[in-house]
Amino acid sequence: MSDVPLSVEAEPAVAARLFGDRIDVARSFTAALSEEGEERGLIGPLELPRLWTRHILNSVIAAPLFHGSVADIGSGAGLPGLVLAIARPDVQWTLIEPMERRVTWLDEQVAALGLDNVEVVRARAEEVRPVQVFDVVTARAVSALRTLIPITAPLVRDGGELALLKGMNAGNEIEAARKQIKKHRLDDVRVEVLGEGVLPETTRVVRARVR
Repeated sequence: MSDVPLSVEAEPAVAARLFGDRIDVARSFTAALSEEGEERGLIGPLELPRLWTRHILNSVIAAPLFHGSVADIGSGAGLPGLVLAIARPDVQWTLIEPMERRVTWLDEQVAALGLDNVEVVRARAEEVRPVQVFDVVTARAVSALRTLIPITAPLVRDGGELALLKGMNAGNEIEAARKQIKKHRLDDVRVEVLGEGVLPETTRVVRARVR
């Protein structure tokens, strides 16, 4: 295997359209993640050549779905929470992450990027309730729906929403989580495909209303 470092993906033209006047903030975050992400254990070594396409754009395409107060469970490197907070400064974001080194990174980025609409909480999702509930709860690449629903749904206010970024298997995950969907009183559970004709890789979001 070559020791030559992998190059960072060039910014796709569509990024400026999706971020609008927030594109410079998005560029700063992406640059920081590309420079420090692998060393700090935030992204894998093969992610740099697809950092924009697979991670940044995959997250920001969902920005219109959010409103009010939002919790991102297992924020990790800030995907999708920091990306969405950059794109939607009108929304209040709470990034919930249990690992100290990731919390340190998130705090550093919130300060460096001047994001006054973000709070970082070091906790497991189960430790947050019943102290606080949110209009929308999101997560990306955390776990299968049958595991994710019991830790996210209790954080959503009555009438609020789940908007969980998932992969190609989203439909099958819904079928496998029917018991948890019923137990946690989820209605209108569906998969929405975002970015068709806009992004090279679409984003699938499992959306549901919490009764």
